[in-house]
Amino acid sequence: MRTYGDLFRTPEFTPIFAATCLQSAAATVTGLALATDVYARTGSPFLAAISMFGPALAQLAGATLLLSAADRWPPRAAAAGLALLTAVLTGLLALPGMPLGGIFAVLLAMGLAASISAGVRAGLLTDVVADSYLLGRSALNISNGAMQIAGFAAGSALVTVLSPAGTLLAGAGFNLVAAVLIRLGLTRRAPRSAGRPSVAATWQVNRRLWTISGVRPVYAALWIPNGLIVGCEALFVPFAPSGAGLLLAGSALGMLAGDVLAGRYLPPLWRRRLAPFLRLLLAVPYLLFALRPPLGVTVGLAVVAGVGYCSTLLLQERLMDLVPDENRGQALGLHASGMRTMQAVCAALAGALAELTSPATAITMLAVGSVAVTLLLAPALREPALLQNPETTIKPALDVRP
Repeated sequence: MRTYGDLFRTPEFTPIFAATCLQSAAATVTGLALATDVYARTGSPFLAAISMFGPALAQLAGATLLLSAADRWPPRAAAAGLALLTAVLTGLLALPGMPLGGIFAVLLAMGLAASISAGVRAGLLTDVVADSYLLGRSALNISNGAMQIAGFAAGSALVTVLSPAGTLLAGAGFNLVAAVLIRLGLTRRAPRSAGRPSVAATWQVNRRLWTISGVRPVYAALWIPNGLIVGCEALFVPFAPSGAGLLLAGSALGMLAGDVLAGRYLPPLWRRRLAPFLRLLLAVPYLLFALRPPLGVTVGLAVVAGVGYCSTLLLQERLMDLVPDENRGQALGLHASGMRTMQAVCAALAGALAELTSPATAITMLAVGSVAVTLLLAPALREPALLQNPETTIKPALDVRP
């Protein structure tokens, strides 16, 4: 499978793609509507950033307690059920007069669901496209970028026309349609691993994944530099209240271009060589925010930085080389949950720094941190640490019951 056209001729890829588009659009408009509402109510950059990326904070708990379900639940039922649950929770956020405590409680539940959903969806993708995971993941990343561009561009208009509550209901509707598409468009599959999901099973597989040679620097590179740059993006609303939608759309446009480049055109040798260093492209443009350039320039910088997100795709490919097939759902779910959690932590850090200094200064500080971490991790990532002998290969997870 060499082209995107080949992907869409693969049975079941289209419903996965369509559902991912809808869920990405839902997350985009929901986050923007909620951040706008919370910032208008409180005037706090910290609370606005937390509300926009709040569900990610709960993904750490989901990754450590619930993630074994990604490989041990029937994938079609799990993916559809979790999309339906997210639709219901998003609808709750639209209730009038919802206190801030209630909002963050709902965001906690959304994050727990998302931690499992990410692993289930990634595992489904490996089943459907077999050995073309990089191309398939690239296509889904492109859909995510396109939906963010459309979502952030349309989200501002929806918030104005429908109000934040109406926009949240639209996001709930997107998730509901995604659940229907998954249920009707995919065939029933057996769980990837035997046994019931449990906290003990989650911990056991996570420990085994963590001990594979080469996995820890890959996870660190996937989580930390990315999270710090998402912290920069979390400050777009206070940095440029009238232009935040354009900045976010610009970042999404760059991400789309980068994923096309990495997924379709970079040969394997260059993917291996560039994987440790493309995180620098993600961070360096944000150093110029310290100069407080005009909006047109900052949008251009966000586009260039967004191209650097394709480094995540290359590092995911490295991770797939390292982990066994029967644990791919949990391994990818752990990556997604750790990444989202770090993004939320860095969004909170960004908000706190902005309140102590200014949004422009905080963005610059986070970009400096991202550059430093990327350079520190580069030696460990320069050559792929593939599983080439039995001593570095972990065994399938045991059936651990509570």
